This record gives sequence, structure tokens and C-alpha cells, in this order.
Amino acid sequence: MDNSSAIARLFDAQKAAALASMQASSLAERKAALARLQTAFDRHRAALVAAVGRDMAKPETEAMIWEMLPIQAEISHARRHLRRWMRGQGAWPTLSTLGTSARVRPEPRGLALVIAPWNFPVLLSLGPVISALAAGNRVVLKPSEATPETAKALATMLAEAFPPEEVAVVQGGVDISQALLDLPSDHIFFTGGTEIGRQVMAKAARTLASVTLELGGKSPTIIGPGADIAKAARWVVWGRMSNAGQTCVAPDHVFVPRALFDRFAEALRGEIARRYGSDTAAQKASRDFGRIVNDRHFARVAGLLEDARAKGASVLAGGEVDAAQRFIAPTVLTDISDGMAVSREEIFGPLLPLIAYDDLAEVLAQINAAPRPLALYIFDKDRAFVDRVIGATRSGSVGVNLSVIQFIHANLPFGGIGASGQGTAHGFAGFAAFSHMRPVLTNRFSALPMLFPPYGSFVRRVVAAFARLLRL
Repeated sequence: MDNSSAIARLFDAQKAAALASMQASSLAERKAALARLQTAFDRHRAALVAAVGRDMAKPETEAMIWEMLPIQAEISHARRHLRRWMRGQGAWPTLSTLGTSARVRPEPRGLALVIAPWNFPVLLSLGPVISALAAGNRVVLKPSEATPETAKALATMLAEAFPPEEVAVVQGGVDISQALLDLPSDHIFFTGGTEIGRQVMAKAARTLASVTLELGGKSPTIIGPGADIAKAARWVVWGRMSNAGQTCVAPDHVFVPRALFDRFAEALRGEIARRYGSDTAAQKASRDFGRIVNDRHFARVAGLLEDARAKGASVLAGGEVDAAQRFIAPTVLTDISDGMAVSREEIFGPLLPLIAYDDLAEVLAQINAAPRPLALYIFDKDRAFVDRVIGATRSGSVGVNLSVIQFIHANLPFGGIGASGQGTAHGFAGFAAFSHMRPVLTNRFSALPMLFPPYGSFVRRVVAAFARLLRL
């Protein structure tokens, strides 16, 4: 599908199907849709892993851990809890609505447009699709053109499971994304960079579509004076260097107490050597370390490293690049200054700046002066220290003595705040994002008609009594 008229016809077919089925979107139908997705996913899992490997040189085991297992878990979680989610919930009456009964009825929004990124091309494509199907919607999925092999594999898989008026995959570049955004979706779920997120939101405003934006930003990490240094280094290296650093919730930069700086830096070097190899040759040969997705992104990340070096940054580990392989070694940087691009831009690669601090208040002020991040990580055994950091900052999510895995907790909402996004996803939060929570209020024996006009002395006395009561 490669032209606007074909896309418009697809939208028309999905809109018509959504309108026809919205009222009859039963639990059985939604569970059947999820079951078809599960069957197709099982059948195509190996092809998806291979496609991700061709697109990103992502290690097979890493693809299983980061992409396939979370999708399996998300489908299973939705199928297990869908009955309860669809039931909705009641609401107690307020003083003015005594004599009524109230409930919230989750209903499909209609046609959902999912625009997925390239860094986790299976997880971040199918995750929102699962939520949209659980909520009873029709779905158009636009995978990233930066991972074309995965996009083709997803299209093949979903075409096997669903007719196009139920779930369709539209492939192509930026022009296709723009064409899709120009059409009247009922809900848009976009994962990507902040600047593109602003454009998506502007497009949605034209049709008044609701949006979920999962964006990014610079997720800070604070090592406290009471941190377990070995444990913190283990989680930071894994969170930063997995997927060659191309993770929206990866630790972006690390604040370390000056007294612990050398110990922590040495622990990071040891972890990198253990996980990926002790020198460049071993890291290149490692089957556990991926590559940058394409030449454009390689040039961007290599440029961040070159700029930092030129402006005085020191390389404690790594620093080697190979354009032919799109390889950038796991790299730890120190002597970071505000004038460096690595201090301002989301890194999205295997570079980890370390910043020594003497006063936590200065760290908190620096974090609060920046756009609100998608994630914040804190490492310390002292609960008071952790609570102080959480209370003094704002972020989409918080990880304490861990990194990244808050993203895959199905019972926690995941999302950003401000520049890092809006709305939440996963589990019930994802179901709710693709649902209109429709309030239904039913009159049983409301006394409110007693206050209808004309407003005589009795009505005035009752209103006065209510006013006194409400002041209490």
C-alpha cells in the first residue's frame, strides 16, 4: 500500500467496520481476536527474531528477552484479565445525586492508529495493538521504515491473523505517516522522539483524535552514598548497553557522589568487560552486543562522542567506533560539561556520561531545570534518600535499585510527562487508553425534581440547608 487513496479506502473500511461492530464488541469476540494474534505470533516468532537480527544485528537471546517474551506476557495478561477490565466499575452517589446509580462503561474508541518506532520494532508495534484489540478497536499499524525486514514480517503475520478491516499494516516512510495522520483516527498511539511527537499532536488536534505519546528524553540516574556499588553498576550497564543503548528508558547519564566516583567507574569497567568483552576485538566478536540501526543514527551517536572528546571529555572505557559495522563500543565518559551535545541531547546509543556531585540539592536542581524525563533511576539502600529524590523530582516513571524493567510491569501504567509524553500504556492502563470510559447514570428515586422551578420558599430553604451542609 503506497498511495493516499489506498490508505483512505483502508480507513473508510475500518471506520465502517468499527461502527458496525462497536456495540457488539463482546468479551468472546475480543478474546478470540487476542487468541488469533497469539496463534500467529507463535507461528511467526522465529521469523520475527530473524528479521530483527537482519535490521539491527540484535542478538537472538536479546530479541527474545526484550521483544518476544514481553509480547507473550502482554497477550496472556490481557486475556486473563479482560473480563474484569470490561466489567467497568460502579461509583458512589454524591449528595446531589442521591437516588441514582452510577457506573463507568469501557467502550472502544473506534479506529486506532499505532505509529511504532524502530528501536524495539516488535515490542513497540504489537504492544499497543494488543491493548487496542483488548479494548475492541480496529487497528492500523505503521511500523518504522528504519527496520524494513521487521515491518514486512509483522505485515505477513498480522495479515494471516486478521482481515484488513480489523487489523492492517501500512508500510512506508515519512510521507505515509503524514498521510495516515491526516485521516480521522479516533485514537493515535505514537512512540518516538519529542519533536515528532509535537507534530503528531498538532495533526491530532485537526481531527480531535485522542493521543497517547510515548516519547523520550534524558533519563537521569542518581547513585546515592548508601548504594550497593556492584549492584548499581550491574543494572546501569545492562540498562544502558542493551540494544546498543537504543532504549528510550535507558539510564542516560549518571550522577555519582565524588567520594564513590572512582569505585563506581571501576565497577562499570568491570561490568562492561564481563558482559561484552574486555577489548574492542572481543566486543565486536560478541554475540551479545548489537549495532546502531543505520548509518544516519551511527553518525549522530559517533558525532556525540567526537563532540564530547573535542570539548574535553575523558574516555574511561570504550570510545572505539567502526562505521563499516555501525559499531560503537560500550563507552563511559567523564569530565562532562554543559556545552557538550551529549549533555543536551538524548543519547540513544552506548555512551554513558558520569558526573561527580558533592551536593544532592544541586543534582536535583539540575534535573528539575531540564525537561521532565521518561524515567528516573535511584540507587541507594536508604529509604529516606530515595524518598527525598522522588519527592523533589518529576518523571514518567521511577526505578529504585534497578533500571528499565518498570517498562514491562503489566500491572503498572507506563508513560511520560511533559516532553517525555502523555498518557499511559500496558495492562489495564493500555486497555483504558484505547477505551472511552463512558459514565452511565441511572435514576432510581432521585429527589432532585423537588428543586425544579418555580423556586418557592421550600426550595430556597432546601438550597440554604445544602449550602450549610456542603461547607462542612
